[in-house]
Amino acid sequence: MAIDDPVQGAAAQDSDVQTQTERQTQTETETESAAASAAGTPSAWSALRPLVLRLHFYAGLLIAPLLLIAATSGFLYALSFQAEKVIYRHELWAPVGDRMYPLADQIKAAKAARPDGTVTSVRLPSEEGATTRVLMTVPGLGESKSLAVFVDPYTAEIRGELTSYGSSGALPLRTWLSELHRHLHLGEPGRIYSELAASWLWVVTLGGVLLWTARRRSSKRALLVPEREATGRRRTLSLHGSAGLWAATGLVLLSATGLTWSTYAGENIGAVQDQLGGATPAVSAALRPGSGTAGGGGHEGHEGMEDMPGMAGPDIGVDLAVVAARQAGLDGPIAVTLPKEGTGYVIAQTDTQFPVRLDSVAVDPANGLIIDELRFADYPLLAKLTRFGIDAHMGLFLGVVNQLALAALALTLILIIVWGYRMWWQRRPTKASALTMGRAIPRGAWRKVPLTVLLPLAAVTALIGWFVPLLGISLLVFLVLDGALGLRSRIRTGSTDTRTGTRTGT
Repeated sequence: MAIDDPVQGAAAQDSDVQTQTERQTQTETETESAAASAAGTPSAWSALRPLVLRLHFYAGLLIAPLLLIAATSGFLYALSFQAEKVIYRHELWAPVGDRMYPLADQIKAAKAARPDGTVTSVRLPSEEGATTRVLMTVPGLGESKSLAVFVDPYTAEIRGELTSYGSSGALPLRTWLSELHRHLHLGEPGRIYSELAASWLWVVTLGGVLLWTARRRSSKRALLVPEREATGRRRTLSLHGSAGLWAATGLVLLSATGLTWSTYAGENIGAVQDQLGGATPAVSAALRPGSGTAGGGGHEGHEGMEDMPGMAGPDIGVDLAVVAARQAGLDGPIAVTLPKEGTGYVIAQTDTQFPVRLDSVAVDPANGLIIDELRFADYPLLAKLTRFGIDAHMGLFLGVVNQLALAALALTLILIIVWGYRMWWQRRPTKASALTMGRAIPRGAWRKVPLTVLLPLAAVTALIGWFVPLLGISLLVFLVLDGALGLRSRIRTGSTDTRTGTRTGT
């Protein structure tokens, strides 16, 4: 029957346009699936493809804002290493002199400048003209933070003071960007954002790789290089897919290493690592029973350092402790942790350039003998890989090369996200209003997956969701909301059909 109401007629026309575009999308999907089958792809993939496409679409759409924040802050963080050298050049560098003051004198100068602080460790200059970094605990500093007093090793003058964060010695600029990247300066609650982003990044990446590599194309070159002759949405897809394939390995590694120190998944990863014997070992600095330092006595060998912790007995002094470590084979840049009650000096290499130098020794303050030593070559393989992965994620491994690679990877992820949203925009009905958004991928894709594939897939998904909790919880919330919206849509469609039948059936 004809519809006489012009408003209803316009609405029906818009509905026809929407339906036509949806049919075109459905036809494209079916054509690609048929082409994949004809090319010899297993039939299981033909059934799985709509499900992977829907997951990739919604995960990308909903998680992309978090990934965009992480990628942007990560990009700035990667550049902050070199920026710090410029911004803090007065603290980091000093004019080269004829001779260097003893380390004990430099520590004494730092202590005089900040009598309220307790010296915990010292980072020796790593190159000519670099300053000595004396780290202190002072009241009011946050967790894992120290006050770094920069001492000119040639004059023992103080070049400045800055807050230092963590074992990497990040200065205020890098610390601020690191905290923005990790928790948006919201503390522990803010870490949910970064863990959620890391939890989904590998899912979105691997799903995109599957979709991109399974597409039918005229040449293998189009797999890695965007198609120049393509236009519109196909051009955007070509950019999105080829860039994603190039960046896939790096993105998955970023996701995996990011999860290692996350709140919830990190606990599970740590437990598995311990079970596999991959825990990171540490040198033992505990003094043996009967050591001269454990008891009373004078302050031999550490003039000017009498108020340091652990200086109750004989002490050869920090300079001789460094000499003992050098004789034990610790060359290159090193950091010295000063002794506390019942412990000796801990001296560790800090060179993360390849080949890395990360050995460490403990030195008895009473006699300079090596209490314990730990060679990086003796680390369990899993502990080595974890150290390399985390250092690479933080931009410490291989120095500026690592930092440039991180910046390039973050920039690529930003572009991938922008192209992904552009494809969503380009999927909107062409004759609809300009504010209409792109169409969603149709529901019901899981019904096309054979039970022999669906049931194992569901089991694996449940296991991954338990191991990576925020991934599992967010996926469950999505499924519940999507199911509720689907039910609401079917109810509305049924009500509309009933009303239409009543009106036009006369």
